Amino acid sequence: MEKIKLGISACLLGEHVRFDGGHKRDHYLTDTLGQFVEYVPVCPEVECGFGVPRESFRLVGNPENPRLVTSRTNQDHTERMAPWAKKRVGELEKEDLCGYIFKSGSPSSGMERVKVYDPNGVPSKVGVGLFARIFMNHFPLLPVEEEGRLHDPKLRENFIERIFALKRWRDGLKERQSLKALIAFHTRNKLLL
Repeated sequence: MEKIKLGISACLLGEHVRFDGGHKRDHYLTDTLGQFVEYVPVCPEVECGFGVPRESFRLVGNPENPRLVTSRTNQDHTERMAPWAKKRVGELEKEDLCGYIFKSGSPSSGMERVKVYDPNGVPSKVGVGLFARIFMNHFPLLPVEEEGRLHDPKLRENFIERIFALKRWRDGLKERQSLKALIAFHTRNKLLL
């Protein structure tokens, strides 16, 4: 079986793409899970054209439709990021991804509980990163997770089971398996479906 392809926030692989020029390498993802998967790294902020280092971003406004603004100068970059994100997500369709690992807390790549600031500057952890929201809306059935949550053994096991099940399903579709094979797949994976 060929390696499973996962999208991943590039900083988690040790790439120096963060606003401060740093990274957030996650050793479990690179050294352990990385033996079994092929990563497709994405850094929305760098790929969208923002340099390294750069002013940090934050989400502001309505948590359901926040704006992506710079933290110090309050420049709104939503109209730059959103069209790029839609285009990039379209490109990722060709990668045959079986899952995606997002960077927790990121205003572009956070999967959940991302700070969104109200007009008074008060944060609440109710948002989703701009790129992550577009990605998850485009691929609603794709297994997604954040690196921090993968340190919980039960959440990690569940994510790994889901990506392997999806890979087996896709491989079966390519092979045009028999009805008997389809029933066997469903029997093995019924608790995941």
